Amino acid sequence: MEIRQTKILELLTERKKVDVNEFSQLLKVSQVTIRKDLDLLEKKGLIIRAHGFATLNGQDDMNNRLAYHYDIKQKLAKLACELIEDGETIMIESGSCCALLAQEIAASKKDVTIISNSSFIADYIRQYPQVRIILLGGEYQKEAQVCVGPMTRKCVEAFFVDKFFIGADGFSKTSGFTGNDYMRSETVRDMAKQAQHVIVITESSKFQQVGLVNLLPTDQVSYVVTDQQIPLDSEDYLQSQNITVKKV
Repeated sequence: MEIRQTKILELLTERKKVDVNEFSQLLKVSQVTIRKDLDLLEKKGLIIRAHGFATLNGQDDMNNRLAYHYDIKQKLAKLACELIEDGETIMIESGSCCALLAQEIAASKKDVTIISNSSFIADYIRQYPQVRIILLGGEYQKEAQVCVGPMTRKCVEAFFVDKFFIGADGFSKTSGFTGNDYMRSETVRDMAKQAQHVIVITESSKFQQVGLVNLLPTDQVSYVVTDQQIPLDSEDYLQSQNITVKKV
């Protein structure tokens, strides 16, 4: 995605609704160029266009989360994708970074099977024929578009994979990686039991926050994929716990 398109998403995140003329003035490009950018962003499902203006796709929380820091999340997805081989079967949990990772896998890898509890991810990459999707069932959380609970646990017990990718809402040395939803966090722990390596993909800002519930302790994580702004003390601690930190 071009820098200009990222700025469009940032403006919409800040102002909620912006018209084409305003975009043109703020970004110093023609309205024709802006319309082309908006066409691309609309095709990606990130925005909605109507009567000369654009808004973020507010149909659900995931689209808003995708638009926030989109450029950084896309870079994280590309870096995390380097850990995956053609023909591999992996698991991916819900989240904006994970959705972009799934898209990167679908666009650049061959014959990869993705096991996920996220119907959003399944829908987000449905147009890519070279990727296979196995969607886990369970109690459906409408806002996050994920399945959780005992049925999801039962479904995932049928699989064992080498890599499981997750997001995180926060981190601390005492509690490890944290989340903001109890049921989703419990499902992450159930899915992690079926994977050889757990890989956390998240923005560095999450290392300055602590979520509401425990997600996974650090000794269950093999890799962290984040950006250069991760606090040095957090990075040093992760490395001391034999976690490989990969940064963009």
